[in-house]
Amino acid sequence: MKTYFTIKKNISFFITLFSIQMAFAQTKTMGVFVNDSANVFKGYTLFAPKQNTMTYLINNDGRIMHQWTKSTWAPGQAVYLLENGNLLRTCMTKGNLGTGGGEGGRIEEYSWNDSLVWSMDYSTSTYMQHHDIKKLPNGNIIMLVVEKKTWAQLVAFGFDTAQFQPDIKQKGFMLPDCVIEIKPTYPTGGTVVWEWHVFDHLIQNHDSTKLNYGVPSQHPELIDAAGDHRVLPLFWNHMNSIDYNAVLDQISLSVRGNSELWLIDHSTSLAQSSSHSGGKRGKGGDLLFRWGNPLTYGRGTVSTQTFFEQHDAEWIHSDCPGAGHLMAFNNGVNRNYSSVEEIVPAIDSAGNYSIVGNNPFGPSSSIWSYKANPPASMYAHDISGAQRLQNGNTIICTGPNGTLYEVTNSGNVVWKYVSPVDDKGPLSQGDSIPHNPVRPEETMNSIFRVYKYPYNYPAFAGKTLIAGELIEKYSTGFKESITADVFKIFPNPSAGEIYFENNFGNHKISKVEILDISGRVLEVFYAEPNSSIEKINLSGKASGLLQINISTQDHIFTYRIIVK
Repeated sequence: MKTYFTIKKNISFFITLFSIQMAFAQTKTMGVFVNDSANVFKGYTLFAPKQNTMTYLINNDGRIMHQWTKSTWAPGQAVYLLENGNLLRTCMTKGNLGTGGGEGGRIEEYSWNDSLVWSMDYSTSTYMQHHDIKKLPNGNIIMLVVEKKTWAQLVAFGFDTAQFQPDIKQKGFMLPDCVIEIKPTYPTGGTVVWEWHVFDHLIQNHDSTKLNYGVPSQHPELIDAAGDHRVLPLFWNHMNSIDYNAVLDQISLSVRGNSELWLIDHSTSLAQSSSHSGGKRGKGGDLLFRWGNPLTYGRGTVSTQTFFEQHDAEWIHSDCPGAGHLMAFNNGVNRNYSSVEEIVPAIDSAGNYSIVGNNPFGPSSSIWSYKANPPASMYAHDISGAQRLQNGNTIICTGPNGTLYEVTNSGNVVWKYVSPVDDKGPLSQGDSIPHNPVRPEETMNSIFRVYKYPYNYPAFAGKTLIAGELIEKYSTGFKESITADVFKIFPNPSAGEIYFENNFGNHKISKVEILDISGRVLEVFYAEPNSSIEKINLSGKASGLLQINISTQDHIFTYRIIVK
């Protein structure tokens, strides 16, 4: 009889241990992987899954603080949280002008409560909004737009048609970029109040019979029709971000097709923007500054190229370290690793940029740069972005695989999050994230770009922000199977002090969350680096029937306890 009970007890222990080990065998594939609470920036991250229609605001634990679900369009591509609490988002309409990436065509603005307050469609057979927009302090919106230029127009502007990719000849047109400023008319539509066009600022040395014939190296303020001297695609300039500096009244453009960022003057009138004079800097709509690939204006070689099809060229905000500097996500196409680059242009108090002799625009190198270790472990072929935060950290979006990093100035990763949403909605923890069948370099949880907002951002004033559920799904069976015997929690009921005893001795507790029965997070405790939480004290902080979520490196264990 004694032998029987010993065997039964061992079998029971083996079954419990086996079920736990089976659960542990499920590799974590999404959600928060790193959260260094002592060094991560305290704020909320806004992102819109590229393959779905919702937009999330999450905290550093990956819990939903707010979400917008009413739009019926996937992002096309950028989304912003405005200071009034409204969500401004672009929409992927897949209009008549397919660029092969970044199609938009519609802009929507939603209230905090997810009511559509304004929308505008901007897509026809001859032009289409794409990729990015920016709301100006006066309420107007500047946006990236492609416009159709026919074969006859391309010849008239001196393009070398032998340099075109075959699809330009097949379709009979090219899609260069322009910038359009709209004054919204609520609740729908808007009026064009300003514009700037690439084609107004071209130079070429192919056809001497054309008015824009010249020597590109003598005119760095103009745009060479030969581009970067590779074969020219249908979506020629392939701009992918737009930003605005209110102090300078200048616009930043990320021009992927040239591997450059361009700065232009917004102080010009509508007439001046198409000319070579006027505005605060006297240059009209010509380029004030350019950086990343001096080969494109005849003042560099392949070896002097710094950007490689970059994204997200923005000014660092005035309340952040590096204020006024420019930052971009350098995708590193054909270099096979990505980086984030921060540069300091030579600019005077009037907003003019210096260039010395026949040299390219400076600086010669970045003032700060981040790349992973090893470098190839962070490589994003397309999309992506980076934002400097108020504590000096930088949040990075490697868009194709939906992975977000926050790094310190010294390059330490203090937060890592993998998007758990694909085209069908939230995935379950442990699921493999499917690859995009149309874009092999992307997975279906891709994200165009993200922004992180501090707790005191004006949008949150007067709002009730309660940490909700994680986006990724956890099966009830999974939670129940792993909570039984891994940790002993005592006493239960408790007067306030709660102790944790690890029954198997190999799982360090990195975080303990206390939730009420409605799922609201009441308290969060974090372990010191390289240590494990052994006890917490809830005296005066929480009482009643509570849920305890215990986080280890790879798993979350859920228990119930009563605190008197």
